[in-house]
Amino acid sequence: MPSKAVDFLELRVDAFAGDSATLQALEKGAAKLKAPLLVTVRHPKEGGANALSATRRRELYRRFLPMASLIDVELRSAEVLKDVLMEARMQGTGVVLSYHDFRSIPPLEKLRALAEQASEIGGDVFKVAAMARNEKAVSTLLEFLTNRPRRGPQYAVMGMGAFGKISRLTLGKCGSVLNYGYLDQVQVPGQWPAELLKARLAELQEK
Repeated sequence: MPSKAVDFLELRVDAFAGDSATLQALEKGAAKLKAPLLVTVRHPKEGGANALSATRRRELYRRFLPMASLIDVELRSAEVLKDVLMEARMQGTGVVLSYHDFRSIPPLEKLRALAEQASEIGGDVFKVAAMARNEKAVSTLLEFLTNRPRRGPQYAVMGMGAFGKISRLTLGKCGSVLNYGYLDQVQVPGQWPAELLKARLAELQEK
């Protein structure tokens, strides 16, 4: 990967947690990575691999927390993993509170309620990734993003599916932070290659 091709690397620890040797190799390799790391141990109901229990996810977050610049914990897991969130804040690690919907775009009212919940918990970023099958879905995400309260977490908002690529450019241009792409293979439909996404967003920011 070329230098500065990405700003952050997401380490999906759950994907490597099925084998202890693989996990150990990941830990060793992660310590050598130059880009800041976003550590995620995803809940099974929001796309996580290996059907990890809350106890196992807690162990893995703590194991990789020392090398993390950010951690991503789903809103649904914020209570059960509140000790992990506390430890992250104590060491100065940023907290992303996330919500994923692989079927549709939630109504605007629900998105705003979730964002308020993330704000009350104290996340630095509230991330929404939802299935965008048409232009109306993109419009909903755009309205949610552009009417963000002045106080509270920043928003990382993106679509998946048929309108995923156009949503990531549009929302990235309009202020979404942490715009995700892939390095070697698509993780969810609608992603851009990471280096190309960064270049396209840079072009859109040019005056």
